[in-house]
Amino acid sequence: MKCPWCEHLDNKVIDSRLNKDATITRRRRECLACGRRFTTYERLEVMLPMLVKKDGRRESWDRQKLTAGLEKACQKRNVSRDKIDCFVDDIEHKLQDYSAREIPSQVVGEWVMEGLPALDEVAYVRFASVYRQFKDVNEFMAELKTLLDSRDM
Repeated sequence: MKCPWCEHLDNKVIDSRLNKDATITRRRRECLACGRRFTTYERLEVMLPMLVKKDGRRESWDRQKLTAGLEKACQKRNVSRDKIDCFVDDIEHKLQDYSAREIPSQVVGEWVMEGLPALDEVAYVRFASVYRQFKDVNEFMAELKTLLDSRDM
């Protein structure tokens, strides 16, 4: 692991801990050259299906892309980073369980849309406005009505 300050490759692990799900290992490290400390996170890399975009392009799964979109949707809301990480973990588990080697990105988008109201309804509306690409206010209002109707059930 390269030191983020001096880029030296030799360091020692001071402390290792697993997260509560035992899926991520957090390691505190100390650079042997400059003595500064830094943290690394390790997670098991699993081969996930390729995403097939609307235009036919193929793209590998990027956890950071979804996390960034959710953080933007949850901006100034009372949603912790841990909740967002758990939400993204759930999507990754669905991808791992998916049997095909490729998956349309719309399927993943729908998984996100299904789960977001439970995370935060305002985040759902924000995410939906970008994901669904509403053409006018009527489409937006129809989505809000669907959300309100599902909440009343």
